[in-house]
Amino acid sequence: MEQSPDITGREKTVRQLLENVKYTIDYYQREYKWQAKNITELISDLEDRFNDEYDPQHSRKNVSNYRAYFLGSIVISRKRGENFIIDGQQRLTSLTLLLIYIHNLLQERKDNTTNVSNLIFSESFGEKSFNIQIPDRTACMEALYNGQEYDLTYEQNESVRNIVARYIDIVENFPENIKGDALPYFVDWLRERVYLVEITAYSDEDAYTIFETMNDRGLSLSPTDMLKGYLLSKITSGEQQIEAHGIWRQKVLDLLAVGKEEEIDFFKTWLRAKYANSIRERRKGAKNQDWEQIGTTFHKWVRDNRERIDLVNSDDFTRFIKRDMAFFATEYIQLRNAANNFIPGREIIYFNARVNFTLQYPLLLAPLYPDDTSEDIQQKIQLVATFIDIFIARRVWNFRTLGYSSIVYTMFNLMKDVRDKDVQELSDLLYEKVLALDYDFRTEDYLRVHQQNRRLIHYLLARMTYHIEQQCGMESSFRSYVSRSIKKPFEVEHIWANKFEEHQDEFDNEHEFQRVRNRIGGLLLLPRGFNQSLGDKPYEYKLPHYFAQNLLAKTLVKKCYENNPGFLSYKQRSGLPFKPHPRFKIVDLIERQELYREICEEIWNPERLLIQIP
Repeated sequence: MEQSPDITGREKTVRQLLENVKYTIDYYQREYKWQAKNITELISDLEDRFNDEYDPQHSRKNVSNYRAYFLGSIVISRKRGENFIIDGQQRLTSLTLLLIYIHNLLQERKDNTTNVSNLIFSESFGEKSFNIQIPDRTACMEALYNGQEYDLTYEQNESVRNIVARYIDIVENFPENIKGDALPYFVDWLRERVYLVEITAYSDEDAYTIFETMNDRGLSLSPTDMLKGYLLSKITSGEQQIEAHGIWRQKVLDLLAVGKEEEIDFFKTWLRAKYANSIRERRKGAKNQDWEQIGTTFHKWVRDNRERIDLVNSDDFTRFIKRDMAFFATEYIQLRNAANNFIPGREIIYFNARVNFTLQYPLLLAPLYPDDTSEDIQQKIQLVATFIDIFIARRVWNFRTLGYSSIVYTMFNLMKDVRDKDVQELSDLLYEKVLALDYDFRTEDYLRVHQQNRRLIHYLLARMTYHIEQQCGMESSFRSYVSRSIKKPFEVEHIWANKFEEHQDEFDNEHEFQRVRNRIGGLLLLPRGFNQSLGDKPYEYKLPHYFAQNLLAKTLVKKCYENNPGFLSYKQRSGLPFKPHPRFKIVDLIERQELYREICEEIWNPERLLIQIP
């Protein structure tokens, strides 16, 4: 039996930590819980540090001199010859997902000489297994490693659901500037210059003692605590100080009721929305500015910029808590609730959150002011959320990424532009900005689904289906169309079966057949099970069954155009080119593509941004 009275701690590179080393967790450990913001922050941090050093003129040997990056610590209990993760499974699982994505990127390169598979898999007695080996996650991880979609079912646990979702986040947010010639350099840097500290104990008791000591909140102040202490110390009136402290404490409790880290996210969001005037340039050697400093040490930023944000005397500090903090915390909580729940009047916030557009929160707070009426607040939020909604849909239609690093500068500048605007100014500004976009639903004729955009295509189809059903006065549930937790979730399905041989009268080769088959005009949202039973059948066989599905599918069927007053009224009113398709050839798919385009133009019409205040 392996025993040691010692507790060891050692810094290790990613390679040293993961190469041919196995880790597991005990059954009572918590699920994998990282959310989109955690993954995007990790990717952004890695990108920034790597870009600080990378130079296309360097040889790969130069990477050994790049600055290191510290990714944190993990706590391991070594028992029965195995490494049990006591603290750090969130980080190690996320790191493995990033490596899997990089592995798949490398597989696509014809000149690839770089290998990261030994950081993901290792072999023992002729059998390969993941280095982070947790049995109920294996099938999911294998599918991702092999570049396949993993078939989620509603019975699957929280960890598997989050793993699939976070992998999609990595796919959508991995920086474009690293995918090309820089990728081998980034891999070298990630393997050899990114460090973690591994603390190893040889009993669970010692391991948990270390874990509790490192995470005991009573031993350290959070940034929120430090900001509170600083602000309250500047209020000279004892009575005002007590009142401000009570408001602060209640608002923090309200924020924590929304989520574990919401109070920290709120302060970052509020301070960025109302006060950040600069952002770090994406160039080697650039220094962090307001945006980054608030994101890392907002308590210190407030102290260093107190005069700039009008914190001069005791009354200013009192106002900052009693009026400003209280107002923006209340609004932030309502925004987060709207993002998590489908609330009438604020549906667009929910829509935007479904594509993990986390930058919407500082944008939504930026034009607000504590003296705004409730009507002004609602109109401002609706206007900004609508602009974001149009921005998202147009980018998806034009194959443009929504990755954080690709849009953060645009959104930062927009945030400054909308800051403190009244309703009319905001309406005029956002309408002009939509018209100034150099892409819309007419600048791309060949939108199609591929591995990287399937979730976003799903989103567009859900919005289209929900919209036309609403317009026809039908009961409809957008949440059902996008939920992964219902028994038969909706999935993106092809109208054409994957049988090139049945389409050789119109296609000379399978490659061109696949390109056309994947176009959005040849796609529907259908519940899981439908295509499993009918997917290989000819279109003419499936057509009658579409009539039992959602309205977008029904419109393929002639029966939909008979004795259907709600739909026929909408068809006439909108002028949209709905028509039945008894057959589905290339010309039919092209017509459906045009129909989908026009539905999108109706949903995301810039006229929604126009308000005339009397």
